[in-house]
Amino acid sequence: MNEHLREALELVARGVPVLPLREGKGPFGNCPACAKNQCGGRPNMKSAGTCACPRPCHGWAAASSSADVVTSAAWAAAWQRAGAVAYHPGGAGVTVVDLDNADAVAWARDALPPTRTVATTRGEHWIYLGTMQSANGVRPGVDIKSLMAYARWLGPGEGQMIRLPETVTALPRYLVPAGAVASSPVPRATWTRAVASGCRHTERYVRTGLDKGVAMVTGHREQGAASQAFGVARFLGSLHQECPGPCGLETLGGEIVAAAVSVGVPEAYAVRAVDRGFTEAGIPVPSTQMA
Repeated sequence: MNEHLREALELVARGVPVLPLREGKGPFGNCPACAKNQCGGRPNMKSAGTCACPRPCHGWAAASSSADVVTSAAWAAAWQRAGAVAYHPGGAGVTVVDLDNADAVAWARDALPPTRTVATTRGEHWIYLGTMQSANGVRPGVDIKSLMAYARWLGPGEGQMIRLPETVTALPRYLVPAGAVASSPVPRATWTRAVASGCRHTERYVRTGLDKGVAMVTGHREQGAASQAFGVARFLGSLHQECPGPCGLETLGGEIVAAAVSVGVPEAYAVRAVDRGFTEAGIPVPSTQMA
C-alpha cells in the first residue's frame, strides 16, 4: 500500500469520497469504454448516464467513500501511478474557495468570514460547511469547488469551519453564463480597494453589501430584476455619501449591471436602472456604462 492509497483510506474512514490524481494533479483519463463519455456518464453527473465502470473514470464523479471500491483491483493501477489524492467537496458536504495566489488570499481575508484554511502551493483553500454549485473564475484567482468538482487533499487545515456564508454563495450568480449570446456584455471589473482609494469603508463591508445586493437581483429571474438593481444601487450609493472619494462606484455599479444582465435584463436597461439608483441616492452618475 503506497502513501497516497493510505491517505485516501484515512479519508474514506471519515466518509470523504476520494479519487486518485495523476502526476500533474489531474484525474486519470477514461478507459476505452468510457472515452468521450460514450458510456453515458456516471449517474451523478450533469448529463447523468448509467455507466457502471469499476475504474476511476469520469474524474470527480468516480470519487468513492467505499473502502472496497478504493482498494479494488480496478483502481490499483491508478494508485500505483498516482501523484496526489483528491476528494469531492460536495460529496463531503463542504465548499472549497480555492485562492490561487497572494492577491486572492488578501482579498479573502478582507472580504470573507474566517473559516478552516489549508495552505496550497500558491495560495490557500478556505473550507466552509455546506454545498453549492461549483464555478471557476468568480474573481481573479478564485474558484469555487463543491458540487460536481474535485479538490486536491492537502491536509485537514487549521481553524474552525463555519457555515457557508452568503458572501460566498453570491459570488457566481452574476457571471455571464457560458455560451451567452454575442450581444452579452463583456466581463466587468471587480470592486476592490484599488479603485476606491477615497472610500471610508473596508473592502469587506462593501463586498458584503454588494454580494447581498447581487443575490437580491439574481433572485428575481422571472421579473423585477431591474427594479432590484435600482434599489441596490440607491442603497449602496447612500452608504458613500460621506466619503471623500473616489469610491469606485462605476465598478460597483458595473457588478450590479452584470447581475441584472445574467438573469435576462437588457444591458442598456440595467445601466439606466443602476444610474438612476445612484442619482436618487445623491451620487452623481458614475458612468456605469464605461465600467
